[in-house]
Amino acid sequence: MPVLWNRHRYSGGLLILDTTNTVVLRGDPARSFDRFADAAEIARFAHTASSHRSAELGGRSLSFERSDAAVDRVLELRESADRLFRATVGGAELHHPDLPALLRAIASCLEGAGEPGDALPQLRFETALAVSALALLSGPQWRRVRICRNCDWLFVDRSRNASRLWCDMSVCGNRQKARRHYERRKATVGDDANA
Repeated sequence: MPVLWNRHRYSGGLLILDTTNTVVLRGDPARSFDRFADAAEIARFAHTASSHRSAELGGRSLSFERSDAAVDRVLELRESADRLFRATVGGAELHHPDLPALLRAIASCLEGAGEPGDALPQLRFETALAVSALALLSGPQWRRVRICRNCDWLFVDRSRNASRLWCDMSVCGNRQKARRHYERRKATVGDDANA
């Protein structure tokens, strides 16, 4: 069944983090699953990312030419980015053992990308993904990468005081608040029954 690539699926704040988040429940191996297990979903994701990440992409649309090599490059970049940025949450330095693997994956995705000045209306998904990862690595935003307390997704915390807890308040934030409310009600009912 095709994935509904809605706004929530792009809660990471950058294309590279949205892509790392295509593995759902990464922190729970028993329930985790990969939305890119069907390679056709990579092309669908890239197509909808064109509108959800329009500012980051300079208004260009993304294309994905599906081949085994292209799928392998995307998955390698996704996994190496996830390992590095997850390991650096909380202020760890980027001089991490996973940095060389990410840089190699970025280089692989940039091969055959065309000249830097090319202003093509379409951009290869792998190229956009590599550029997004480089932008995150080279700027101060990597220090604001957080892990959502509800779904375990990576996101850039752009709040003023860098205190955001959830990738998407309307989804994960509300789920956490509902869970806490349920637990408080359950405790209150249990206390009343014991009285």
